[in-house]
Amino acid sequence: MSHAQEARRLLRAHRYGALSTLSKKLTGFPFGSITPYLTDHDGSLIILISALAEHTKNISQDPRVSLITHNQSSPDIQMQGRVTVTGLAERLPDCLNMVNRYLRHFPEAAGLLKLDFSFYRIIPVAIRHIGGVGQIHWINKESYAAHAPEDFSAHEETLLRHINSEQQAALCRQLQLSHDVQSSSASAYGLDCDGLDVRCQTNSFRLDFIHPLSHPDQFTSLTALTFRSP
Repeated sequence: MSHAQEARRLLRAHRYGALSTLSKKLTGFPFGSITPYLTDHDGSLIILISALAEHTKNISQDPRVSLITHNQSSPDIQMQGRVTVTGLAERLPDCLNMVNRYLRHFPEAAGLLKLDFSFYRIIPVAIRHIGGVGQIHWINKESYAAHAPEDFSAHEETLLRHINSEQQAALCRQLQLSHDVQSSSASAYGLDCDGLDVRCQTNSFRLDFIHPLSHPDQFTSLTALTFRSP
């Protein structure tokens, strides 16, 4: 597996990170805050932030930002993987497809859309991936970029409906194999070139493909795909 693929997988597996911006109030000092994020099909990061937030004011003056997340499966942070995306933040125009995708991942955010919150995209410039002690790599944006983002965006909702209506048994079986979760029902709410996001009861799980798909046409059925072992 490439370092770029591992970095994308780590980002897609988690839901929040530490966002650093350059302070407007304190002239250039780094300012850190915690924010949920969604990794988009192309690997860029989508954040939903308030106009009143300090980081939003900072971005309006200087779009240079970074966001770091880490593998949260163990308290021994030095041994866990983490990835930092350094990039440029830009405000996004209203887009129903983006709203729907974000709310599938963060349904609790629906009320924020009635307030002063707006979507921003962090466009990666460089990525720093640390897989563990001594496993340290810089990744350029060209290597990091995901396969066929426009195609996956266009077909995602159709494929999710098919999975949830026609492939429940296969989805639950893969959830058991990958996460030792036993259930007779589950709901896939995200699909990208690297894997699936699945909700079972109140918990969310990530099912990673061993190899990224180069096009959504490769997704014929869950049983035809090979998933990463836990």
